[in-house]
Amino acid sequence: MMDVTAGHVVLLDEIGEPCGSAQKSQVHTADTPLHLGFSCHLISAHGQVLVTRRALTKRTWPGVWTNSFCGHPQPEETMEEAVRRHARHELGMELDTVESALPEFRYRATDASGVVENEICPVFIAKVTAEPDPRPHPDEVAELVWVRPEQLRTAVEATPWAFSPWLVLQVPQMALYRLAPAASDVEEPAP
Repeated sequence: MMDVTAGHVVLLDEIGEPCGSAQKSQVHTADTPLHLGFSCHLISAHGQVLVTRRALTKRTWPGVWTNSFCGHPQPEETMEEAVRRHARHELGMELDTVESALPEFRYRATDASGVVENEICPVFIAKVTAEPDPRPHPDEVAELVWVRPEQLRTAVEATPWAFSPWLVLQVPQMALYRLAPAASDVEEPAP
């Protein structure tokens, strides 16, 4: 199995076309070049979404709550292959389906240490039909929790500083989080 912490990232030009590659270990700096990544939101058979807290040893946004998992495709692999590889590595899970949710998602953000994320980062929804049993890799995930999509939306709206900047941007754009009303959208009954 390929080590997801090694390898290269796909570098992109300003219109999103591949223009080379760089070692993953060297790309995230205060001047990170635009490169290709992905985010994945894992959904259980019960309709819950897996939220993870990034390991405290992560180079960017350590200890921050985020979507199920993220990663970078290698130059020679498809996006779906990369999503499935990272699911196995980070969560010890096999995915049943992988579907595109936000194919054009792009963001740039700087964490507290000054390291920049600068990605074209297609967003996927993956599903597992069997009873999910994540086995998180300690170098990737510090904690995890399954929540209803509307609970995550409410939490992100109330405390965006507790979540990764990419998740804060993704949640309002994804249909998954618009299916049920957030707590702030529900009218209180009259006394």
